[in-house]
Amino acid sequence: MSKLKIAELFYSVQGEGRYMGVPSVFLRVFGCNFKCAGFGMPRGELSKEAEELGEVAHLYNKYEELPLVSTGCDSYASWHPSFKDLSPMLTTDAIVERIMEILPHGEWRDEHLVITGGEPLLGWQRAYPDLLDHPKMQGLKEITFETNGTQEISKEFASYLHTWAHHHDKDFYREITFSVSAKLPCSGEKWEEAILPTVVCDYEEYGTAYLKFVIATEQDFADAECAIAAYRKEGFEGHVYLMPVGGVETVYAMNNRNVALLAMKHGLRYSDRLQVPLFKNEWGT
Repeated sequence: MSKLKIAELFYSVQGEGRYMGVPSVFLRVFGCNFKCAGFGMPRGELSKEAEELGEVAHLYNKYEELPLVSTGCDSYASWHPSFKDLSPMLTTDAIVERIMEILPHGEWRDEHLVITGGEPLLGWQRAYPDLLDHPKMQGLKEITFETNGTQEISKEFASYLHTWAHHHDKDFYREITFSVSAKLPCSGEKWEEAILPTVVCDYEEYGTAYLKFVIATEQDFADAECAIAAYRKEGFEGHVYLMPVGGVETVYAMNNRNVALLAMKHGLRYSDRLQVPLFKNEWGT
């Protein structure tokens, strides 16, 4: 039986992208290859909020006690090593039982599963077939992997996903989506490590993929344009969304209207962040 290190497991509405507003179970795994410390900071500067909280990690006993951050990665506890003990290693059986407990009817109906992080396509790929093939998961029809678009699909997981992508029996078919939040320079990550078009194009072999760029300024949008051109050059066919920076409402409110106007001006899709105005982006939302 496979195991996953789980940072959060909760039921909410999807706040971003293609499935915005859809009731969803969020399975947040631990671990990421990025820190995204540049979000919400002046260009070229990095947030120290996550590192400062890491120094006092011993003061917190559970996720719900952790402070939100206004700069850097708003899910910092899902990758910062100081908080790893807040993320238990659970068997797929235990995860499925918890999912059944939080679903409104104790079974899958019209709900959607979001596998997020951290970065869900790191080493955890090996555990997903065991999870998704569980008998109590058979009613699940729509799955999204929220990824930064830097991790290749393993040979074994590719074979598994290919089965879903090319099966036409409506009782067997599952809609697989890759929500690719590719990191622009405003994230603080290096372009050559974050913008990997060939990796993302490969995702389209197994389902629907779309790009989602977090931006705040015209310069961020210029970077997004360069990235979009790079992905299109490699043959990427999916939609592109612009989404405002802001893990807390004050920062989000400074950006959302301007980002929506930029998306309209350039004929791109706008993604809100419903978890911010609805739930203040609290843990478990």
